[in-house]
Amino acid sequence: MNSKIWMSSPHMSGHEEKFINQAFKTNWIAPLGPNVNGFEADLESYLGEDVHVAALTTGTAAIHLALVLLNITEHDEVICQTKTFVASVNPVRYLGAQPIFVDSELDTWNMCPVLLRQAIEDRIKKGKKPKAIVVINLYGMPHKVMEIENISKEYQIPIVEDSAEALGSSYFNRKCGTFGDFSVLSFNGNKIITTSGGGALVSKNIETKNNTVFLATQAKDPGMEYSHSSIGYNYRMSNILAGVGRGQMKVLDNYVNLRRSNYKYYLEHLKDIKEIVFLNEPKGYFSNRWLTVIVLKTHKMREDLLKVLETQNIEARPSWKPMHLQPMFEKFPSYLNGVSEHLYKKGLCLPSGSNLTEIELNKIVKTIKQYFG
Repeated sequence: MNSKIWMSSPHMSGHEEKFINQAFKTNWIAPLGPNVNGFEADLESYLGEDVHVAALTTGTAAIHLALVLLNITEHDEVICQTKTFVASVNPVRYLGAQPIFVDSELDTWNMCPVLLRQAIEDRIKKGKKPKAIVVINLYGMPHKVMEIENISKEYQIPIVEDSAEALGSSYFNRKCGTFGDFSVLSFNGNKIITTSGGGALVSKNIETKNNTVFLATQAKDPGMEYSHSSIGYNYRMSNILAGVGRGQMKVLDNYVNLRRSNYKYYLEHLKDIKEIVFLNEPKGYFSNRWLTVIVLKTHKMREDLLKVLETQNIEARPSWKPMHLQPMFEKFPSYLNGVSEHLYKKGLCLPSGSNLTEIELNKIVKTIKQYFG
């Protein structure tokens, strides 16, 4: 039987049922409860750095609330990494603000500090200083934290670190999800750990966390009456889904090791194929290897290999299409060097789930080797 090999499917540990059953037993079927508090505490303990976590419905909601808390409003400009998934940028438009796209560098595939500085100086020259920077840890690889932070401090522009793909990654022994003024996590079904759907906003102090929770629960003012002085959102994670997250936290480090093992397997078995390039970890960087992505020599080669894998029922996908190439964003200013388009046209995401078997990995590698003769 030619069973489907998925790119990144959910991987249940067996610990989740205990927390879910407890929620049913105690009737905590709501966007509050012991599992929500416990999941947040688990994440805070894991991340360290004295951060504070608010569990939310999605990573997109977390980005949205981060921008709201940074007072981003209509016609403001927000610098965004162009090489990302659309969810990183959509919340900018929810608020009527304008994304300003910055290209990547080849060391990490994340935002290029040189272009970031150029973009900021050019926007200031044009009379509009950007109000925030949204930087990504793409495919689990940390961005150039020190360089980006230095630019942020120099121009006094806050950072939103999108770590949706990078829980378990670190930069010189500091966990991704603790950088910037806000950090964003995602627990979508394809992420390193999952709550089915879910996300979190990480902040530096308890007051900001409390403001996040206030906005995420429809901004209801204190008291018995349903009074609202601010616009709020229905963004709080449910106690049941948080129970899934609590069970997943018990195996997070193991799942990181399994995904890193996938990367090592691909690297070891495909390293002699000159047409394939891998993304290496710079010194001091530790990637969870959420997805293993290879870069082929040509666009045609990428497309052909994608079709060959599909004939074997192996799910693979092109790397993220840059935002400046998206029809809804192409009118916005972009500061480009060609890196993101190069990675998009030639990049291929391989199956990378923590539940991949050696038989499946062998089949994927064998299929790729057959293609290259």
